[in-house]
Amino acid sequence: MSGLTPSTPRPTDIRLHQLTRKLEISFDDGLSFILPCEFLRVYSPSAEVRGHGAGQEILQIGKESVNIISIEAVGLYAVKLIFSDDHDTGLYSWDYLYELGLQQEALWQTYLDRLTAAGMTRKEVA
Repeated sequence: MSGLTPSTPRPTDIRLHQLTRKLEISFDDGLSFILPCEFLRVYSPSAEVRGHGAGQEILQIGKESVNIISIEAVGLYAVKLIFSDDHDTGLYSWDYLYELGLQQEALWQTYLDRLTAAGMTRKEVA
């Protein structure tokens, strides 16, 4: 994923919808994304999830009901999301959130494929 540059779209609005477990984020280029908490949790930019290099990613399972309980600003470039499963080590930069929004469908399918390959399934949560 790309790095933060002066041309990186910046958020104009971030809204957490805890009942539906979704984060809605609007950017200054007019694009908006609705990102499920589970999606954000399994794609956390933390070393705990991503590992310390390519191929070291740790498959996150059982995150269907996870919610965001707090959002903390980190300078002018990121937010720290605190999840209901106590995960709080990833910094979600504006460029990372934007890329997650743009690639949400493909990334989600990759996650589902990784679960299947590991012999795991996810439970649908209302």
